[in-house]
Amino acid sequence: MSNTKNTEESQDSQETHKPTESSGSAKRPGPMEVLRQARGQLAELTGMEAESVSSFERTEEGWALEVEVLELERVPDTMSLMASYQVELDQDGQLTGYRRVRRYERGRADARRSGGH
Repeated sequence: MSNTKNTEESQDSQETHKPTESSGSAKRPGPMEVLRQARGQLAELTGMEAESVSSFERTEEGWALEVEVLELERVPDTMSLMASYQVELDQDGQLTGYRRVRRYERGRADARRSGGH
């Protein structure tokens, strides 16, 4: 009978020492994980795959990215229609908002960046 009591006590002590998931010790994602999450979430929402990330920075609220996507494929490829999306994520890498900020043909130089040189 004392054997049963010891087993119950050891089970109780094991349960009280289990780490809880809501303890707040969850590790925040690093930059590469945030990039992967942003690309995946944007693709899921828009149906368009991200081709590249042209801007990436940490903000007070989380992360801000500018992502380039192929909106309309044309032949030749240099005439394909591309778009830049501004993407915002929280500290955990969850997408909180996005918007298209620019559309352009793949073969066109960006006048905003190439004009100074």
